[in-house]
Amino acid sequence: MAEKPQPASAVDKLALELRRGTLALAVLSQLRESRHGYSLVRRLSERGLEVEQGTLYPLLRRLDEQGLLNSRWDVAGSRPRKYYTLSRQGAEALAAMTGLWRDLVRTTRKLLDETPGGSDEPD
Repeated sequence: MAEKPQPASAVDKLALELRRGTLALAVLSQLRESRHGYSLVRRLSERGLEVEQGTLYPLLRRLDEQGLLNSRWDVAGSRPRKYYTLSRQGAEALAAMTGLWRDLVRTTRKLLDETPGGSDEPD
């Protein structure tokens, strides 16, 4: 009898939400120069962020539809490839999101570093 797959734990679910929330920022950060999907998967992986193609391609389409990316087909090689790069609007969004990310990291770090029973009471 085959084993039933175990339901995802609360931590697994929260980790997935956290990854989803940061993936767009990570992708935008790597498209300052033109890349096709597979090269983007490799680049992210080399930097420690594993992304499945089934997750990446829908995100690229969504970012493209939102005007954050420019895309073009290259049909000169052995098979057609779609290349993506930041649009002007995408570069502006990346700059804004980077600032928000840094603020969030700074605030979260403070919250996580607070010690129980410490002086985190309002003055």
